[in-house]
Amino acid sequence: MNCKICGSESPLLFKAVVLRKHEVGYFHCRECNYIFTEEPYWLEEAYTNPINHSDTGLLNRNIFYSKILSLLLFFFFKKNGKFLDFAGGYGVFSRLMRDNGFDFYWNDPFCTNLFSYGFELDKAGTTWFELLTSFESFEHFPNPLNEIEKMLSYSRNIFFSTELFSGEAPDKNGWWYYSFEQGQHVSFYSAQTLGKIAAKYGLHFYSFGDYHLFSEKKLNGKVLGVTKLLAKLGFHYPVRKLMKEKIWEDHLKITKMERND
Repeated sequence: MNCKICGSESPLLFKAVVLRKHEVGYFHCRECNYIFTEEPYWLEEAYTNPINHSDTGLLNRNIFYSKILSLLLFFFFKKNGKFLDFAGGYGVFSRLMRDNGFDFYWNDPFCTNLFSYGFELDKAGTTWFELLTSFESFEHFPNPLNEIEKMLSYSRNIFFSTELFSGEAPDKNGWWYYSFEQGQHVSFYSAQTLGKIAAKYGLHFYSFGDYHLFSEKKLNGKVLGVTKLLAKLGFHYPVRKLMKEKIWEDHLKITKMERND
């Protein structure tokens, strides 16, 4: 197989049973340290439920990232701009960010927008955003560059999460993130992989733990770590007050919208 990131020849790493019945090949590119499956013919079956029932960290993750991103946007980006949550699931993150005062919109062709109704992409009044977010999506992309190029058509700043591996490719029994039983994870990255992707599109790459930033802005590499520390110390609360939460404002907008339907 040829690598879907850099095109290099990628030998078979191992075979594993996916969804308890499909024997699937996993390939490793030694050039950019990217791991990917054979063409994922099982995805329709894997997405019977778009969000896995076993994803017990969904709400905690959204709350955690909303604190960090509120600080990042307030201090380093145009805080009064418009923002898009790409692959936004049930709309939890967009709602949290609107509660924090940021003009966030939602987009996800595979999920129902339960929490950010009225603030879908087509209601943003623009197709260009100051920053785009995408959480726990990169590992789901069969062809990552295609999806990343879609994101870049909306913004040149992308804040996202995915778990990385470092060093040698993890053994199939040594890394839970392969998620064989669910069958939705088909792409796996190292910092080296993401650095090559950023360079391909002329972007800067910043990484801290499981969350990362592609950006046209040149920032201090420690920024993500600092925002995490400030979030833990509660500095997102004054930011929320300064930004003026949109809870009541959005209630009035949605009420007016429903009256006009």
